[in-house]
Amino acid sequence: MEKILNGVNVLDLSRILAGPYAGQMLADLGANVTKIEAPWGDDTRGWGPPYTTGFDQEKVAAYFLCCNRGKRIIKSNLKNNKEMIVDLMKNTDVIIENFKPGTLERLIGPIPEDIIVCSISGFGATGPRMDEPGYDLSLQARSGIMSITGESGNNPCKVGVAWIDVITGLNAGNAILAALYDKEKTGKIRQIDISLWDCAISALVNQAQNFLASGKNPKRMGTAHPNLVPYRAFESKDGWFVIAIGSDNQWIKFCNILEIESKADWKTNTGRIKNRDEIELLISKIVKNYNRLDLEKILTGIPCAPVNNIEEALNDPQSISRGVIKMIGEVPTLASPLRFIK
Repeated sequence: MEKILNGVNVLDLSRILAGPYAGQMLADLGANVTKIEAPWGDDTRGWGPPYTTGFDQEKVAAYFLCCNRGKRIIKSNLKNNKEMIVDLMKNTDVIIENFKPGTLERLIGPIPEDIIVCSISGFGATGPRMDEPGYDLSLQARSGIMSITGESGNNPCKVGVAWIDVITGLNAGNAILAALYDKEKTGKIRQIDISLWDCAISALVNQAQNFLASGKNPKRMGTAHPNLVPYRAFESKDGWFVIAIGSDNQWIKFCNILEIESKADWKTNTGRIKNRDEIELLISKIVKNYNRLDLEKILTGIPCAPVNNIEEALNDPQSISRGVIKMIGEVPTLASPLRFIK
């Protein structure tokens, strides 16, 4: 089957994660993506150990492989090889760049008006922080997500992956697809301004909306949920196990399975939130008597799961069935999650 973006030419002038992640998604969809790296390579080539064999058979940090599959890579210094970039732009539909605002034009001159440009930066092309650098960790701190990540009473924690970069890459990919559609439909060329800051704030979703509704700052709750009970990890005989009750009917079924006598005011989620500590303590005592596999079996139909390590997740039967690992030559990488049945 011909891929959807076959014939679309993308020039990826970005580095690190957010921009390259967006470019990789377009490559997964069939676009011809050319990535321009500095002669010394993308910063992430050195973000190891671990190191492994890269797509070009060079020794490279594993980090680099997570966001650069499917691309043609050219190493060149933009400052000294402006002519090459200008020549590539003659057949380019989309440019992805994550220089500080205004830098790209200073390096290579005016961008042809028929090219969609997706500019990704820490804080966007406007505002008092527009010239500040933006790394995922500093954005996690400033955006508020670290204030609600971690155990209650303990230190703030960052999300275990570069969460804001990934979300920004996905938003950039969506914006590019919308711009390509608009170009096809109306002929209009869009210039896209995507910032890690905007994406981070947007991705606070219910926690930010909870603040807007109540005026109260959300707190760190570990694996627990501010709006649902029980919805957290509990310690079993052989590791941690999550139980995620999302409705009152699920709660009734859950109680029947584990022979829990539900009090009258526990039958609604509002009541369970009011009695969070009592309910969670009761469930903790029950879960300690089971191992994770037994819990999965008896809780069939209830949203639940063991807290897997990465190896267990990659070797899950569902992962194997869905082909979540893709071989590029002899290099194993994560496969694209974008699947089309026909």
